[in-house]
Amino acid sequence: MALAAKGVLPLLLLAGLLALFVRVDPTDVFRAAFPPIEELTFERIAFPQPGLIRVHMVNGGPEPVTVAQVMVDDAYWEHTVVPDREVGRLEDIVLEIPYPWVDGDPLIVTIVSSTGVTFTQEVAVATQSPQINRSYVVTFALLGLYVGVIPVFLGLLWLPFLAGVSQRWIDFFLSFTVGLLLFLGVDALEGAFELTGQVASAFQGVGLIVLGVVGTPLVIHAVGRVARGDSAITPLGMSMLIAIGIGLHNLGEGLAIGSSYAVGEVALGTSLVFGFLLHNTTEGLGIVAPLARSRPSYVKLVALGLIAGVPTIFGTWIGGFSYSPTASVLFLAIGAGAIVQVISVLGRSMGSRGREGFKDPLNAAGVVVGLIVMYTTGLFVAA
Repeated sequence: MALAAKGVLPLLLLAGLLALFVRVDPTDVFRAAFPPIEELTFERIAFPQPGLIRVHMVNGGPEPVTVAQVMVDDAYWEHTVVPDREVGRLEDIVLEIPYPWVDGDPLIVTIVSSTGVTFTQEVAVATQSPQINRSYVVTFALLGLYVGVIPVFLGLLWLPFLAGVSQRWIDFFLSFTVGLLLFLGVDALEGAFELTGQVASAFQGVGLIVLGVVGTPLVIHAVGRVARGDSAITPLGMSMLIAIGIGLHNLGEGLAIGSSYAVGEVALGTSLVFGFLLHNTTEGLGIVAPLARSRPSYVKLVALGLIAGVPTIFGTWIGGFSYSPTASVLFLAIGAGAIVQVISVLGRSMGSRGREGFKDPLNAAGVVVGLIVMYTTGLFVAA
């Protein structure tokens, strides 16, 4: 009991110090001398029906913000704010603006606070946003199936070929998988960092990346150790890890596709579908590479394919119906973190049982070939 009290005492003192600071508040002198710092971040601008604009915003700043006026293309417009015009720190609001927007035209939405600070977002193409109905749900699911599930299953068909090659060439294809995963991990990180500028400062976009990249591999490692104890990871377990890492990455690809169609960039969305279809076919090869000397059942192979591919469908739904840059950054960072853990496990496996690992020239070439293949197929993905 005494030991517990020693551990709690610093926390109690810290709580008392914070309470004293709040009560005395020595910063009042600065508040009186300087204007408040206001920040509203656009999360999403939707066009749910003709004649209506719906704006989702969050207050990521240190001070409450009161919405006073709304401008669309330099003209003031009537609007409603839910739940309230005064937006506290970390609170969300939704503005509904009756505006006769024209399909295909650009427009600019500006929010004016009670202190005169403006927050502006440009919409490149005004187009009716997808609604959660059967038609759109099925359409986005088919896109995810075409982009994520089918290519992965096509890649799984390389298993009979891998089963017929020597151990040296199996190591080559495992190294190829490492190159593939390295490319996907860096790609996910790049996408996450690009989106941090759209994340409200209070949610710390870079902090979300650190949380996902560092926390995810630690969680996966801990769960794996609890599940298997001191036993070494099996080939099926390694393939499962690869499928999970690829699946989390494919979730990010689905987000990109869904959000592209949601904002009316149909040409970009179509280019992404074509590019990702080609890009993802090699992922199935990476999943089955550890199983070259195993005889997995068809049920297990199907399960691996679904784990890697189905998240693409969920990504298209999230991106199409409720896109959030904050959630996207976190998802991409989690995907990158999972890939870090997979590469770590593969690296240890390659260096075990007297194998030279990546020091072997053929294995080193496998990593490089994996990077080149992913880069080459990535040329077909629209930026």
